[in-house]
Amino acid sequence: MTARRSRHRSAAYATLALGLAGSLALTGCNSHSSKKSKKSKKSSSSSSSSSKSKKRKIIGGGAAAAGAGAASRRVPDCYPSTYKLTFSQQAGPKSHVAVKFKNSTSRDCKLYNAPLLRFNNAKDPLPLSQGTPGHLDGTRITVPAHGYAYAVIPTNTAATKGTEQKSVAVDFMGISASSVTHGPATVNFAEKRLHISVGKSKVTNWSSSIHGAQLAGGVGN
Repeated sequence: MTARRSRHRSAAYATLALGLAGSLALTGCNSHSSKKSKKSKKSSSSSSSSSKSKKRKIIGGGAAAAGAGAASRRVPDCYPSTYKLTFSQQAGPKSHVAVKFKNSTSRDCKLYNAPLLRFNNAKDPLPLSQGTPGHLDGTRITVPAHGYAYAVIPTNTAATKGTEQKSVAVDFMGISASSVTHGPATVNFAEKRLHISVGKSKVTNWSSSIHGAQLAGGVGN
């Protein structure tokens, strides 16, 4: 073998070695890049899943809060009690008995239709001037906290004025024709030194103002 051939083969081997080294380096680089890409995808997927989970939690929490808010806004029924009810007799050509209810709580409450009034332990309540217990007109008012509601019993004729009563038992009507809220509450007129005369009369529905109740009973101005 001549020196020229030896040099030629050495150069060829060196070129082949450099080519193989470059190929291996490229393969390692591609493998490392692929691993990084997979890790990046996994991280992105995990982040997206976490974000969705957080959104679901926020949405769920918002719905629960809205439900709690709606529950807190429900207005309860008003309940009768002796210290919340006042009766007063008005004289003159438009004589009537005014029934006043005070909501002594710090929360609004609802009243339906009219008060059910049984004077002197009567079996049946005083008739309603706007409908009957079985055929109601659907009146419902909200009495604000520490606010008032009124009903009127006209007593402007001899028959409607009748005789002086000793007491009255009061029930509040419920949402349906046959239901009543808790009661009755009994008001003793003698104990309160009240002179209340009621005969064959009727009671109006509840109203947010005494003037509205008087108009409904035909004794307003």
